[in-house]
Amino acid sequence: MRVMAQMAMVMNLDKCIGCHTCSVTCKQAWTNRSGVEYAWFNNVETRPGQGYPRTYEDQQRWQGGWVRDRRGRLRLRAGGRLRKLATIFSNPVLPTINDYYEPWTYDYETLVEAPLGEHTPVARPKSLISGEDMKISWSANWDDDLGGGPELTSHDPLLAKISADIKLSYEQVFMFYLPRICEHCLNPSCVASCPSGAMYKRSEDGIVLVDQDRCRGWRMCVTGCPYKKVYFNHRTGKAEKCTFCYPRIEVGLPTVCAETCVGRLRYIGVVLYDADRVLEAASVADPTELYRAQRSVLLDPNDPEVAAAAEAGGIPRDWVQAAQRSPVWALISTYQVALPLHPEYRTMPMVWYIPPLSPVVDALRETGHDAEDVDNLFGAVDALRIPAAYLAELFTAGDVGIVDGVLRRLAAMRAYMRGVSLDGTRDESVAARVGMSGSQVEDMYRLLAIAKYEDRYVIPRAHAELGDPGQKAHELEELATGCSLDVEGGPGMGGWGPFGESSGRLAPVAVETFHVLKTRQRPGAEPGPTGGPGDEEPAAPPPGAETGPTGGPGDDQSAAPR
Repeated sequence: MRVMAQMAMVMNLDKCIGCHTCSVTCKQAWTNRSGVEYAWFNNVETRPGQGYPRTYEDQQRWQGGWVRDRRGRLRLRAGGRLRKLATIFSNPVLPTINDYYEPWTYDYETLVEAPLGEHTPVARPKSLISGEDMKISWSANWDDDLGGGPELTSHDPLLAKISADIKLSYEQVFMFYLPRICEHCLNPSCVASCPSGAMYKRSEDGIVLVDQDRCRGWRMCVTGCPYKKVYFNHRTGKAEKCTFCYPRIEVGLPTVCAETCVGRLRYIGVVLYDADRVLEAASVADPTELYRAQRSVLLDPNDPEVAAAAEAGGIPRDWVQAAQRSPVWALISTYQVALPLHPEYRTMPMVWYIPPLSPVVDALRETGHDAEDVDNLFGAVDALRIPAAYLAELFTAGDVGIVDGVLRRLAAMRAYMRGVSLDGTRDESVAARVGMSGSQVEDMYRLLAIAKYEDRYVIPRAHAELGDPGQKAHELEELATGCSLDVEGGPGMGGWGPFGESSGRLAPVAVETFHVLKTRQRPGAEPGPTGGPGDEEPAAPPPGAETGPTGGPGDDQSAAPR
């Protein structure tokens, strides 16, 4: 048994209202630079829908993740070394800008400076790639505009598998929100796909990063990732991806998306797993067994043998203690309500989801039934407006039974806690019907409904004595939360060789936006007019302004370690 630690996240989809606050704050922190206008490390998809990029779940087309061959071994769906060598200068399996969307801004100058006239001036959309006028036809959240309607959902790869049982009329339409970030997988196919070794998984916390200095822009990682959460910066010629906000994690702070989430639906914590069993679990023959196989790899941190093996393997004691209090471990293994996204890709993702139950309650209430009665709830689970088969295609490789069990546990929690809230009655029979005790139901309720900040985020600090990442954590302050890579000459931003900035085209419209954001993010900086690349640097912060030892969001402290 080789015990390792992994930072993981659970999202409660019952609480997501699709406000996209997580997307916007992540965008401000990580991808506010020229070349990544189209990149969203965190996006919120409306399901059913095509997703972002379009139909990314169709692996017959995009060739992401792993497949099991006849001998029971895993191989990359996109091919091995020989195939990569043959296509290294022209990778044929990549999403185009149209599969994402062509980024745009608006001609605000015309709107503001137009002379007085008979008609109101119009701020026309302009492409951030060419700078020319354009017609907006798609974006990262385009599916949301039609709310799961038939015009777009007919292209949903998952819905195509079960559409025979679903009539996509507006009277029967269903939808829910699915926030997505990089899965930081235990068996990442993006890392295995990288020819230059620039992508790596940190041994201390399992976060998957890109070494910007080693990246050569082959883009095999984009193909290899089945979730399509690796992006290519055409300005720098480098791959970029979600970093799990590791500068914040190292000082005990949650990710930006979790910190700013309006619904408080994200939970972050440490889980321990047996690294020697990952390959075996990812190679099970039956895809519907992958969820159980992945859970079997996770180790109980309260087991004295596991705790001793973890410390013997170099995991600090406070990390083991954090794993014992981890909300992620509780939701995955103790209460068994969190499920992985597309386990059939065999990457063993470590961002898990609690499927939505709210439509059940809403449907019952609309028909005049008691929406919190346990018998009504259990009966409604079988007739859920969101088909359990669709949720199963997302989270359990098609095993409806597992999804049904999760929804029943959530329904039992609602019914049990209703009795507690109304008259103090604790009906143990309700909990027993889903294999839980009343105290377990109440603990799960406290975690899912009213958890405090310190219960949702159990994040141990990095250790300075364990190497460079810990040293960086020691030097960072809590106020230095910027995570951008916009420092001049920083990793991925310098060099005019074949893989440097000259590999991408200039984005004339984006430059202004870049400088505005750069000025706005500096603590204490006075807002003022900004222009093009030749403008002077913003004025220095006024005396007494707190900047912290890292100097602000553009500081090189936030660059990925080599």
